[in-house]
Amino acid sequence: MKVLVIHGPNLNLLGKRETDIYGTISLDEINNNILSLAADIGIDANIVQLNSEGEILDTIQKSNYDALIINPAAYTHTSIAIRDAIAAIDKPAIEVHLSNIHSREEFRKKSFIAEVAIGQISGFGPDSYLLALRAAKSILSQ
Repeated sequence: MKVLVIHGPNLNLLGKRETDIYGTISLDEINNNILSLAADIGIDANIVQLNSEGEILDTIQKSNYDALIINPAAYTHTSIAIRDAIAAIDKPAIEVHLSNIHSREEFRKKSFIAEVAIGQISGFGPDSYLLALRAAKSILSQ
């Protein structure tokens, strides 16, 4: 089972930016936790962080994986292109957010990704990724 994890724009700044919203854990720590759980549950996880919408599209379209976990970050609310790429790949996709986007600013409550994802996990901080990884394992095991 291969799972692609995409961290979107500005997530490389985790632990330094808006710690009151996103916490103090770094992206490297989150990735280490993802890789550790993936090894424990028998998943081969490939993790990338991309700031460019075009690079995210290319990665979604070209990568060899069975399921996608994506935190599109700000592109959640703006990118029909990422939405369309996810719809086109015909693989299960799980949308992830560290914060609860539904309890934040009004513009963050609309996700273009949600309607093409199998599910959305938000508001659990770094554990959102781990919950998504467990969900991907369950989905791929069916």
